[in-house]
Amino acid sequence: MSLRAAALAALMALAAPGALRADVAGQAAQAAEDLQRAVVGLQAATGARDRVAALTETIRAYEAGLAALRAALRQVALHEADLSARLAADQARIGRLLAVLVQIGSEPGPVQLLHPSGPLGTARAGMVLAEMTPALQAEVAALSAELQELRALRALQEAAGQTLMQGLAAAEAARTALSQAMSDRRALPRRFTEDPAVLRGLLESADTLDALAAGLDPGIGEGAEFATARGRLPWPVAGRVVLRAGEADATGARKPGLTLAVPAQALVTAPWDATIRYAGPFPDYGNVMILEPGDGYLLVLAGLGTVYGEIGEVVAAGAPLGLMGGAEPALADLAAASEDGGGTGDAETLYLEIRQGAEPVNPEDWFTAARD
Repeated sequence: MSLRAAALAALMALAAPGALRADVAGQAAQAAEDLQRAVVGLQAATGARDRVAALTETIRAYEAGLAALRAALRQVALHEADLSARLAADQARIGRLLAVLVQIGSEPGPVQLLHPSGPLGTARAGMVLAEMTPALQAEVAALSAELQELRALRALQEAAGQTLMQGLAAAEAARTALSQAMSDRRALPRRFTEDPAVLRGLLESADTLDALAAGLDPGIGEGAEFATARGRLPWPVAGRVVLRAGEADATGARKPGLTLAVPAQALVTAPWDATIRYAGPFPDYGNVMILEPGDGYLLVLAGLGTVYGEIGEVVAAGAPLGLMGGAEPALADLAAASEDGGGTGDAETLYLEIRQGAEPVNPEDWFTAARD
């Protein structure tokens, strides 16, 4: 089934009488269409003149569409579970209703209209039956609607599963193509060249991320307009805040930055034009990227699985910085998470910190909105 066919199947299922609320229907249909556009865009991206920018946009579109479809499927699964529970609770009533329908259907028409007590009893029975018929018809209609809605929900989940399967394959291809494009590109402009010996000495002496960032203190430099970006920086990755600045983690440690829960293999991009001051592994933090956006600020991103770029390179806002680690969940895992109403894919954590000189500042003051 193509992505377009899957999207249409989802729309048809949700258009049935008694289907999900319009907002859920819209989410599922829009998410399927977004994923379709992202997959179609992959072919154009691989042949684009600026492959890095095109592939970055394709991966972003995929991640947004996938997140929306996951959210819609969770609502679908919860609604299906509620409907199934109600049908199970009404099992006795449904059984009696079916018994009455079977009994009525098995008797010849003339026999149904006769009563053993004679014409008067037959008339009374007819009146009772006339009063019961609308209620019986209403019961049948209600049951039919609920069963139809249940079929529609399951059809939607099946169609969405096909959409997710193709989306997962397309995302993997796009990430592979992006990594290759980053390797093939010519070196980006350099604002300065870090002395390897100085950097090596700093890495050897810095036993914490705080010490590493403080040692890279840029002072007041180019790009003073970064100070005007407070409150409107885009997030470098799709995710949600799990620890705010100063909040204790499971070990009781407190950090001055934000910790985001993000999907495995999510794309991380630069929120502002900046120079790469450090890119590489650091103990207990995975791969770390430290950017200098100007005006004496540093932006620290820690926990990446793969990093792009080299020290001294100047990257534009929206440029890919790397990918989160982990393995993206398989389709079966996505379906299981949808059925129990839980999230899936937020298995990685990205630590985000902003510093002015050697002092950390609250990152929540800088980004568009805190993500819960």
